[in-house]
Amino acid sequence: MSDSNFNTLGKVLAVASIAEVATGVALLIVPALGTLALLGVEGAIAEALARLVGIALLTLGIACWPVQRHARGDSAAYWAMQSYNALIALYLAYLGIGERLGGVLLWPAVGLHAVMSLLLVGARRTGL
Repeated sequence: MSDSNFNTLGKVLAVASIAEVATGVALLIVPALGTLALLGVEGAIAEALARLVGIALLTLGIACWPVQRHARGDSAAYWAMQSYNALIALYLAYLGIGERLGGVLLWPAVGLHAVMSLLLVGARRTGL
């Protein structure tokens, strides 16, 4: 992989990692706001689950932080972040359409994760 691909993929992984760490921290600090804004639900169980998701997102972002060995299209960090973004976009869309859940941030989150997934694919293939 050329240096330009490393730099591009590394930058996309950095943006994705920062977004997941920030989201994870936000869910740990204010879980009720996260569940209400994303899914339109509230309550103690929703907050407990939001904190669990916050911990998972925080650790995903840390694990995928792009050091040189991660900034390759065949790295576990790349595939973890790519599969997360693609699957979470699909699942959130399902929640909005199939389950009729949703807060003000649901569809922006679907779009953000879909775009991030496409950026990761593009960075892996062409170096954007």
